[in-house]
Amino acid sequence: MIEMLQFMAAPFVACLVLVGIHAYFGIHVIERRVLFVDLAVAQFAALGAVVGFAAGHHPGELGSTLYSMAFATLAAGLFAVTRMKHEKLPQEAIIGITFVVASAAAILVADKAPEGAEHIKETLAGSLLWVTWPTVVKDLIIYSAVGLFHWFFRHRFLLITTNPAEAYRRGWWVRWWDFLFYLSFGIIITFSVEIGGILMVFSYLVIPACIAILLAENMKIRLLLGWLIGWVGSALGLVVSYVWDFPTGPAIVVVLGLMLVLAWLPGSLRSGLNTQ
Repeated sequence: MIEMLQFMAAPFVACLVLVGIHAYFGIHVIERRVLFVDLAVAQFAALGAVVGFAAGHHPGELGSTLYSMAFATLAAGLFAVTRMKHEKLPQEAIIGITFVVASAAAILVADKAPEGAEHIKETLAGSLLWVTWPTVVKDLIIYSAVGLFHWFFRHRFLLITTNPAEAYRRGWWVRWWDFLFYLSFGIIITFSVEIGGILMVFSYLVIPACIAILLAENMKIRLLLGWLIGWVGSALGLVVSYVWDFPTGPAIVVVLGLMLVLAWLPGSLRSGLNTQ
């Protein structure tokens, strides 16, 4: 038991840090009805990492991070520009298309890079198990800075998320605030994908927030529930990974998925009984 605690200490703290910021962004993403924006931004960041890898920058190096950041910023600009007051084409469709195109581009670039296929696999599953304390501290500082920025402008971001029509009525430059939202989101995703991979990052963003929204109406309660659910799911996933020797990231994703089923099932059963 002591050996497991020592081995899993840094990965678990990394999970606490990841959940802390992703649960907040997840509530915004779900309320905005742009559920797959995380996958798209993460895939852009991963594409940047693959391009950097092909250019000779290994994951975790400054060059790789800068490539990822540049591509994530490009995605932020794209999603801000495609936000329309009166939509002819749903933004979710644009997000899905950009995800597919970025995924295909990453495969094409990786095909020409040495060990490119292995790098693609790492961007999906991550390398959480081998995270180091300096990386955890670095990400905590970055996430805290982004969190402070969002706290300072929390009223603007919250109104644009929950009532964009009112934001337009007040004359706010919604596209600019959307760009700041997606840019800060892209910064988070860039560093998160390096640790947890696309699958785990998407799960951290969406699953705790979905469960919290099912269980509560108040924004603060939802955030607290999202943190609690993410942390419990991470702890259980790490234990499952260690005991049964499963890949850590996918194990956490599956545990969180099961937690969502358990949270959704009672309400679904009650709804079914009430309709009979």
